[in-house]
Amino acid sequence: MQAAAIERKHAAIWRTLADLSDPEIPVVSLRELGILRDVRTGADGMPEVVITPTYSGCPAMGQIEDDVCAALAHAGIDARVVTQLAPAWTTDWMSDTAREKLRAYGIAPPQCGSSHDVLTFVRRPLSREVVPCPQCGSHHTTETSPFGSTACKSMYRCLDCLEPFDYFKPY
Repeated sequence: MQAAAIERKHAAIWRTLADLSDPEIPVVSLRELGILRDVRTGADGMPEVVITPTYSGCPAMGQIEDDVCAALAHAGIDARVVTQLAPAWTTDWMSDTAREKLRAYGIAPPQCGSSHDVLTFVRRPLSREVVPCPQCGSHHTTETSPFGSTACKSMYRCLDCLEPFDYFKPY
């Protein structure tokens, strides 16, 4: 297949999957979250859609793969889905649009990502970062549980508006 034809096919796949939403957070697309990593051509010439889970035990990955396959089939595109664990997903891969959509949906977006020094993170386990409330913007919040509605989130509560909210954990 010529390079131009491959490029057109890859572009059609990206267009087909552009608005495919995350099954756990339907206001954000897989591409905006950075889960949809790449469209490439496999060694056998078959197009491959590369997805990377937010963490290796993410229970939504089966649904995400099914949704990608269904969208491709609906568009008449023959391609396979490949789950790639390395490099590991990081919240740094989230687009600014995804962060704003999370906030508008009531989930506090991650304040930082993997670019921070791991040793600093390990040395400061008791000092929590300030997580602004996505409802009222207050910085007067507290973590109520490190376990939120999904494993990639923790539970917080705003001490001003008293609303509970999820915080997308930085990885």
